Amino acid sequence: MANLKVTLTRSVIGRPQKQREVVKALGLGRINSSVVLPDNAATRGAIAKINHLVAVELAD
Repeated sequence: MANLKVTLTRSVIGRPQKQREVVKALGLGRINSSVVLPDNAATRGAIAKINHLVAVELAD
């Protein structure tokens, strides 16, 4: 199964609390921090909530 590399590219300052919680739940802390996550429906759904704050690429 493929993996996704998710990088936080925008700040969470001034964002709604729900979006901050999603960023934290994905394991992202600071701007330019990255995590490799499994490509599944739960991950895709979380990314969809904060797609304006992150960059996503395929990581094999």
